[in-house]
Amino acid sequence: MIELYTAATPNGHKVSIALEELDLPYDMHVLSLSNNEQKQPWYLALNPNGRIPTIVDRANDNFTVFESGAILIYLAEKTGQLLSSDPKEHSRTLQWLMFQMGGIGPMMGQANVWYRYWNETYQPAIDRYQNEVKRLFGVLDGHLKGRQFLTNELSIADIANWAWVRIYDWSGIDIKPFPHLQQWVERLDERPAFQRGINQPAAEYEQEDKATSFVKGARNMLTK
Repeated sequence: MIELYTAATPNGHKVSIALEELDLPYDMHVLSLSNNEQKQPWYLALNPNGRIPTIVDRANDNFTVFESGAILIYLAEKTGQLLSSDPKEHSRTLQWLMFQMGGIGPMMGQANVWYRYWNETYQPAIDRYQNEVKRLFGVLDGHLKGRQFLTNELSIADIANWAWVRIYDWSGIDIKPFPHLQQWVERLDERPAFQRGINQPAAEYEQEDKATSFVKGARNMLTK
């Protein structure tokens, strides 16, 4: 049994999607980011960085893993799925995973908050991050031309990037100029495990009545 500590953010949904795709049983504990629950001492004992997600593998001596990319690798290696054993394909998967961890996630995270929260005051910052997101989308779009997935088969790299790219509108980005990327987003959206994963917990950033709560939580993650 996996204990998942998470919240309704793209980083949290990476792990819930992976758990659903891998058909691994898990118990979910949802943290309130807007109330800084991720900074509470009990949680910092699990994750000293005070971020979500974190997992505890009860079947492996209560082994704890934090950082979403590290969790995806751990789960893939644990099950022998979503990460090829072929050395070259293994490396390609990790390259695209790191592309998300170092590029897509941080840049979209910044664009989301500046565009949604300070859009009347800091247009140069909005332009900076939106332009970088568009550049990164262009990289993905070019790579996905003629491909079903980022590598030869569905992998943790697809899960990680999709969880972020799918909320492009939160960054104020139009995905239509990136047709191959848009088709990939729509294709993965049809997978039942992906649909289940983005509702564990429910994707609050897609619900107008809960949007303020999500942005407040996202801002706390960036500033604290």
